[in-house]
Amino acid sequence: MAKFKMKSHHQWLFLVLFLPLTGVLCFSELSFITEPSDVTALAKDPVVLDCQAHGQPPVTIKWLKDGVKLVESEHIQLLPNGSLFIPKIKHTTEESDEGFYQCLSQNKYGAILSQRSRLTIASISEFMFHPVPVVVTEGLVARFSCAVTSTPPATITWEFNQNTLPLQTDRITVLPNGVLQINNVQLEDAGQYRCVATNIGSRLKSREASLTVNQGTGPKPRQRPRIIAGPQNVTVSLHQTVVLECMATGNPWPIISWSRADSKPIDVYNAKVLGNGNLIIADVSSKHSGVYLCRATTPGTRNYTIAAANLTVQVPPSIVEKPESQTRPRAGTARFMCQAEGMPPPRISWLKNGEEVHLNGRIKMYNSKLVITQIIPEDDAIYQCLAESEQGSVLSLARLIVVMSEDRPSAPRNIHAETISSSAILLAWGKPLYNADKVIAYSIHYMKAEGLNNEEYQVVIGNDTTSYIIDDLEPARNYSFYIVAYMPMGASRMSDQVSQHTLEDVPLRTPELSLISHSSTDIQVSWQPLPAKVSRGRLSAYRLSYRTAADSTVTSVEIPQNSTEHLLEGLQPDTIYLLRMAAATRVGWCEPSAWTSHRTPKTSSSKVPSAPILHLEPLNCTSIVLRWQTTPESVAVESYRLCYHEEGQPEQPTIQLQAETYAYTIGGLDPRRKYHVKILAVSQAGDGFQTDQTITTPGCLSARDQLSASPPPPDHVTVLASNSSAVSLRWSHPSFPSGKAVSYTVRCTPVGTHNASAIRYIQITTQSATVQNLYSNTRYEFVVRLHVDQMSSSWSSVVYHRTLPAAPSQPPGGVRVTLIEDDTALVSWREPSEPNVVVEHYTILYASQKAWLTGRWQVMQREGSHTMALLEKLEPGNAYLVKISACNQVGDGPFSDIVELAPKRGANYRSKNPRHSDSVSDTTVFSDGLYHIDQTSMTGIIVGVSIALACIVMCALILISKGGPRKSSSHKVIAVGAAEGPHAGLALSGELFTENAEALVPMIGAQFLDAKGGSDIVINCAGPVNSKTQSKRWVLFKSPVTTPAGTDAESRASLYEAGKTVLRYEEYLHSAPLPPSSREIIYGPFHSESSHTSEGSQETGDSGHYSNEESNEEMSNPSTNQSSRPESFRPDDVTSGDEPQQSFQMENEEMQHHPLHHPSLNATRLCCTSEGSHPALLTSQAVSS
Repeated sequence: MAKFKMKSHHQWLFLVLFLPLTGVLCFSELSFITEPSDVTALAKDPVVLDCQAHGQPPVTIKWLKDGVKLVESEHIQLLPNGSLFIPKIKHTTEESDEGFYQCLSQNKYGAILSQRSRLTIASISEFMFHPVPVVVTEGLVARFSCAVTSTPPATITWEFNQNTLPLQTDRITVLPNGVLQINNVQLEDAGQYRCVATNIGSRLKSREASLTVNQGTGPKPRQRPRIIAGPQNVTVSLHQTVVLECMATGNPWPIISWSRADSKPIDVYNAKVLGNGNLIIADVSSKHSGVYLCRATTPGTRNYTIAAANLTVQVPPSIVEKPESQTRPRAGTARFMCQAEGMPPPRISWLKNGEEVHLNGRIKMYNSKLVITQIIPEDDAIYQCLAESEQGSVLSLARLIVVMSEDRPSAPRNIHAETISSSAILLAWGKPLYNADKVIAYSIHYMKAEGLNNEEYQVVIGNDTTSYIIDDLEPARNYSFYIVAYMPMGASRMSDQVSQHTLEDVPLRTPELSLISHSSTDIQVSWQPLPAKVSRGRLSAYRLSYRTAADSTVTSVEIPQNSTEHLLEGLQPDTIYLLRMAAATRVGWCEPSAWTSHRTPKTSSSKVPSAPILHLEPLNCTSIVLRWQTTPESVAVESYRLCYHEEGQPEQPTIQLQAETYAYTIGGLDPRRKYHVKILAVSQAGDGFQTDQTITTPGCLSARDQLSASPPPPDHVTVLASNSSAVSLRWSHPSFPSGKAVSYTVRCTPVGTHNASAIRYIQITTQSATVQNLYSNTRYEFVVRLHVDQMSSSWSSVVYHRTLPAAPSQPPGGVRVTLIEDDTALVSWREPSEPNVVVEHYTILYASQKAWLTGRWQVMQREGSHTMALLEKLEPGNAYLVKISACNQVGDGPFSDIVELAPKRGANYRSKNPRHSDSVSDTTVFSDGLYHIDQTSMTGIIVGVSIALACIVMCALILISKGGPRKSSSHKVIAVGAAEGPHAGLALSGELFTENAEALVPMIGAQFLDAKGGSDIVINCAGPVNSKTQSKRWVLFKSPVTTPAGTDAESRASLYEAGKTVLRYEEYLHSAPLPPSSREIIYGPFHSESSHTSEGSQETGDSGHYSNEESNEEMSNPSTNQSSRPESFRPDDVTSGDEPQQSFQMENEEMQHHPLHHPSLNATRLCCTSEGSHPALLTSQAVSS
């Protein structure tokens, strides 16, 4: 997984985020000119350890021995240039100068520590083993050896009978490791031999060993080649000389040859053959590491014997990726990278100003990386990466400069994480509350939520987005996220942390199998549980498949998930079986492993050794260690045979190991490869049972292997074709060598989406793909990544593409037709509800019922920005049918449901409130809340409003000039009764008091002729005066008129609010609905609760504004401009016409004692009716007691 990712087009952010870089460039780094090195000296000799530093003065140097600071004295002196001088080395049991030394250099920027230097006192130890006596037959070979521990390494020479052994003859070979070989032994070679070890400090002689030579008798029988002293596994340091010994006997005399197990050539420049087949390699390096094979072959035949040994070259640590100096704002995050390699792999630690970094919750170390979060001023220091091993140490330094800034943005808000897949999570957030306009970038931080010391990863993106897809996550893991906002000179605090888990996935690979046969008819299969990183979820089952090599019929066995072994019984003896395994999670099964072969033993093999118990362990990325043991009851073992091969590759030559050998190292392997290892024991009865096991080498940490572990991403991603719902992509295979199968993942994301379900992933093995089921007219981003051999590349460059528009798939909604004149209707509608659809125009089809029957539609089109049209020149009295469709350049959408415009009910109907016909109820809410009005309608409305305002002004002037003074401006009831009970204080119809009553008619003069409708009724201050031909009457109802139960008007009246005057319609049973007003026609109904069944019921919260035009006519009639107080009111008969009756009722809602008062129960009603007139106007007033 990439530890740090950044979009290519945001690389410029580095220049801004990490300013001022001049502070780093101008920084005079504190560095060493000379560092101390390893020194070997004799006791009582003087020694100088060099150390010189460079930096901005003043620079001070101190010395440490084994991590403890030294104090200058006569015995330890500090030279002016910073070097350490010891005049006389002490080396006693009480005190010794031997140890590890380091110098510490310091100036105002910080302190740095030098590499470690070892001071060693020259010495030589007792012999680890001495030469032993040897008895040989004349003409064979003799061998003596000795070993000693020495510092520096001792030189080994040999003495014969206490004299230096002459080496003029080719028969005698002295190896650098202290071995003496005498080939073709003669009688004069008999005598006393001893070895002499010499170094700069002393000289040491071993005990003597005798060589006895027996005289040969008769001809020698033919013998197969036999290696009597083969090469041994050896570990040496860099630049040393290594000896691989190989002595063999046989008749005829065998020929010895050398090769490498990995088939690489042997270095002929540094390697030579010494004596009769010993391989000497001088100045060894890491390239010489590997398994070397000594082969003894009988001349002219194919009889041979092989002995193998592993050569491990230890290399001092070296830093391949050095940390870099950084400038970071306070509260920011600094990451120091450091990669080192060597053999053995070095340990990496970090120093701050020469002292070990104290790790805490803010400062953490992930593998070899140092991460400092929420930086504070005290973090400004010099940091050193220290890589050390038994071969030495090396350091690399970098400085952290902390920039102070107080004008920082606040932390990002509303962090939200949503799972996309098993390896990706969508993260979204809101901009900071303060200084959001100064944010130039966001830094996303995430890490695994479970476990300790998990590594934190970071992604830096620009300020043009508030969402990001984090991929390359491990399946079935919980992750925590937080975000930091950056401005040029500072960073915000951490946002709130959120956690989210990835989905499960199929296992990455199968377990490593171990195969052992305990009899000739069974195979014991065992394996280790998969680690969580490989299982990628909770395992649900294993599937073991097997077959014979000669038969293609496969038998499969499902094994529970908690099992780690399975016994296959009833097999055929001496038969090669092929086995493989697959593992499954709840998501599904992984790809099965490659076939592993295993031969069952022969039936007559009961006396052969049992299968060794083998254990494999990776030593490093190119070597594995084998350890085995045999069962105690096993028969005597003469030797072991070992072979191994990479999966999918041919087997390597068999390696013969001695019976006393129980461990072996295989080197020269490739990283991240699966190897099959087989071993069996050999006895006099024949080959024993075989053990088969597999192991995968880990990945290397070297820079070379890191490059090979991350394949390059696909390139040249292009869009071949697209339509409104699909896009075809093609890309090129990157140029890198790989013999493995390659697959690809295509990610498709709508630009700017915060919805994880909208992100698509497609797995494919070809270099092209078609992404289906996309939204039309939507901009998408496409990226592709490559997968090979369980490794994944980074995502390719982003390709943006917008899908083509699509024809509307839904009709316009809320279609509504309203008759505004006898021959003109208004049609309105809403845009189609589907997203991302462009409507260029609307097609309106309308026809009368007669024309519709013949299929003759009239066609009208309106631009896509309009949602309203006028249908003109209609035939009065005819019903019309209307339907609408949305259209664009791609095609026409479906038509809406047909809406019918009903004709007028009668020729004499002259109401100014037009009727309308809807495809939905009156409560249809449009997208903008208003109707769209054309210019002609708007002009008419403006003229009408102007005329109404002028009339109102004229009426006001007439009232001021002609009106008399009012006695009281307060409202009074018609009659007030002394009621009792729950409705006390309410006016009762039977209890009227005229002294407390006020006429409900306006003030007028003494006599006034109401000419409305041609009547001649005369009203004076005492009341109405009727003529002989009376057509209108004023009637006072004593009995209340109640609203039918269950009506909408009744339910609304019950919702009484004190202090509020309510004007409402009261619809009588069998009455026709009140036509809507002009304002309703243009702007829609006032209340969303209205419907076809309650169309005439209206309510307003403004007690002084009437929307009914008939009320306005009555109130604005000049005959009602004055009020009179009649002496009494008498009930009279009510004449009802054939037309439906409808009433208005006005209530003064200032009742303090009865907030839930139904106004129609006890209110006194004044009604004026006439035959053939408009519905009666009823007005009632209620005043609180």
